[in-house]
Amino acid sequence: MKNKQLAESIIQHVGGKDNVISLVHCATRLRFVLKDDNKADAETLKKLAGVITVVQSGGQFQVVIGNNVADVYSDIMQLTNLNENNQPASQSGKKSGIFSKLIDLVSGIFIPALAILVAGGILKGIISLLQVINVIIPETPTYNFLFAIADAPFYYLPIILGFSAVKKFGGNPYVGMAIGGALVHPNIVGMMRGALELQTEFFSIPISLIPYASSVFPIILASWVYSIFERAFNKILHDSFKKFISPLLSILITVPLTFAVIGPVVSMLSDLIASGIIFIYQLNPVIASMILAASWQIMVIFGVHWGLVPFSMNNLALYHEDFMLPILLPAVFAQTGAALAVMLRSKDKQFKALASSSVLSGIFGVTEPAIYGVNLPLKKPFVIGCLSAAIGGAIVGYHHTVTYSFGMVSIFSFLQLIPIEGVDARFYAVVIATIISFTIATIVTYFFGIYKDKSQTNEIDNSSSNNIDTENKTTIYSPMSGKVNPLSEVKDPTFASELMGKGIAIIPTVGQAVAPDDGEVVSLFRTKHAIGFQTESGAEILIHIGIDTVKLDGQHFEAHVEAGSKVKKGDLLVSFDIEAIKQAGFEVTTPIIITNSDSYQDIQCIFEQDNIQSGEALLALSQNKE
Repeated sequence: MKNKQLAESIIQHVGGKDNVISLVHCATRLRFVLKDDNKADAETLKKLAGVITVVQSGGQFQVVIGNNVADVYSDIMQLTNLNENNQPASQSGKKSGIFSKLIDLVSGIFIPALAILVAGGILKGIISLLQVINVIIPETPTYNFLFAIADAPFYYLPIILGFSAVKKFGGNPYVGMAIGGALVHPNIVGMMRGALELQTEFFSIPISLIPYASSVFPIILASWVYSIFERAFNKILHDSFKKFISPLLSILITVPLTFAVIGPVVSMLSDLIASGIIFIYQLNPVIASMILAASWQIMVIFGVHWGLVPFSMNNLALYHEDFMLPILLPAVFAQTGAALAVMLRSKDKQFKALASSSVLSGIFGVTEPAIYGVNLPLKKPFVIGCLSAAIGGAIVGYHHTVTYSFGMVSIFSFLQLIPIEGVDARFYAVVIATIISFTIATIVTYFFGIYKDKSQTNEIDNSSSNNIDTENKTTIYSPMSGKVNPLSEVKDPTFASELMGKGIAIIPTVGQAVAPDDGEVVSLFRTKHAIGFQTESGAEILIHIGIDTVKLDGQHFEAHVEAGSKVKKGDLLVSFDIEAIKQAGFEVTTPIIITNSDSYQDIQCIFEQDNIQSGEALLALSQNKE
């Protein structure tokens, strides 16, 4: 039920289901392609409980959810009218740049296949480990069964990618599977066995026999060509039989064309691309690895890291090994180590819990919670993590460590680095490099990455408010009467971590929220539990009455203003029934957030007592130095 409510809110704030062109998800984020990005409310989405952050990059509107992204995605798909091709009934074209289109294309094709590819890669690593410790022996029935399970997703990769590629291009995805199946059909593979010349013919058309098992690019281009033919035939054929005849005609043209032209040309280009990447890497493996390791988490922030996936898989298809994935292990574990240091230093229970869960996710390869929830808001831990990753990357590059199967970078990745012959120096190098990056990031962040003059969550320091100089400061007055608490004590990690901005919390004793200064009501949530306010001096304030009170759907709240209202300090904004809210099972603790905190050099609480009355001076905002 919680995920369904979140799904409904996300649909609403991306501009409604009619604004969605397509939707896929990866390990932690929903990736929308929207008709009009201006209709989406990114700031409101960021404030939703269950949403880590929002990123607009690569032509996609990305909503970062975390580990339960698949559940939220499932609920969104059920609530919208997206059809089997992941396109809404009413779709209009959307122009975007080449780079944006490329990222959207890659993520749309590879993300749906990621789960089975990762599973197969991990199992391949386990098989290698079992061979090393002599638990299984190659060519035995047990080995053959296990290897078939692990290798099937990769051997039949053209079938898997054929489905997702044709689906992405807007055709019948099951025909895409058939095209991929033709490329790896036993009749085709059998012609290559024992053949002196890898040349044959099809109705006198010369055909070059190429191994397509585990290949990536030929099936993607073939799927694109097929989708063009299918759309063309659908336009000219009669509705009564085009559903069957269009795929028939399209596949009869596409498959021979793939064997004759597309496959050989794309395979040659794949070889050139792979050779080019390896050439650049071999110019200076240490520097190349440092750059990739240091920039990986930055690419993750913008969601463009998927652009490297096809090249990594292409390396594995051509050479049965890849040098890029091992370089990323220090990058993932360095950010995890930085989050661990924050967890160890933090004295706030809520923030410590957020950091600890981020560490656990990072160990299993999902670093977004650590990045968005812990390291990036504190800035220094994120930078330390990137620099620490560069050190580990240099070690990996120096020893030319490679992986033998594809998978998400996580603690399981070490299994995929074990060669069939047994562990070697390259394996130990990546283990040591990862430990070094993790350790450096943890130690440096612990001692130097967190502000010492404030609490470990970077919350407002009340202790320094006694002798504050109010010159060049903006005063924000309390919008309600009640007990003043540090923001870190709010039982919601989104507020406690200051991801939305700095501020303070009040446990109200009077059920009224008033204007904290002269200004304008910028937004008033439909449920009336949250008010967006902008003062005449430019401070942007969120008054969020209660925790999870959005679930009350407006019950026990009464609005006395509307969005766009101009008000004076002390004017009544919203009234609410404290006891009724508590009886419904919700807290009334009210975070008061300066959502444009980055516009101020410092934000301090200037109220020295426990209990405050509405209208009394609460916060002092120091202007940024020019």
